[in-house]
Amino acid sequence: MEEFVYYNNLFDIYSELLTEKEKLSFQDYYHEDLSLSEIALNKNISRSAVQKMLKIVLEKLDSYENKLGIYKKNCRLNELLQMNDIKQIKNNIEKILSE
Repeated sequence: MEEFVYYNNLFDIYSELLTEKEKLSFQDYYHEDLSLSEIALNKNISRSAVQKMLKIVLEKLDSYENKLGIYKKNCRLNELLQMNDIKQIKNNIEKILSE
């Protein structure tokens, strides 16, 4: 479940960097909850082709996050929203911006 949420968050951030085919495959599997076989049948391709496409999409999302780190920064900023000490918040924001 944690991995599912993680990749959906990455997709929300980086989906515009994916091809239309990649977006649709991801959405079919992760948003529409279709099985690999159902996606393959709908697209008239093999189940292994769908599996390979999804693997490529996840690798791309991981790569984008490793290079850009937007999700990680968003998580850190959300943690700061829970803090009450303004000085500590300011110091943490400065640290995030300097990375």
